[in-house]
Amino acid sequence: MNNIWKSWEPKILSVLRIITGFLFLWHGSSKFFGFPPSAQSVGAMSAFKAFTGVLELGGGLLILVGLFTRWTAFILSGMMAVAYWMVFGTKGDSFLPLTNGGELPVMFCFVFFYLFFAGGGSWSMDNLLSKKE
Repeated sequence: MNNIWKSWEPKILSVLRIITGFLFLWHGSSKFFGFPPSAQSVGAMSAFKAFTGVLELGGGLLILVGLFTRWTAFILSGMMAVAYWMVFGTKGDSFLPLTNGGELPVMFCFVFFYLFFAGGGSWSMDNLLSKKE
């Protein structure tokens, strides 16, 4: 039975990567295109908002397809750590994600950190390109 679980690990890693990239890219899409509408799509486009939007949209797409997965995930993990401390870590009396609303950036941060070490899985462009070399 253990061999069955082991054989599915790289595939399920790919599913985690695909879903994470898909969810993440919409944050950038909302900033640039107003779709889907959210609180992020309201207001003027500052340089900081544009920078984070590029990382979210571009990084989300790269994670989604599994191209340059490790380095993209490393950058996005750092971005989400900074986002947590800038927006949520200083909010209110607590730095705990449950009480300050910062659970999503923490989850993204550590999923990206995991992908930095684990790679993109078997269903990734990285894996496809490494087989051609």
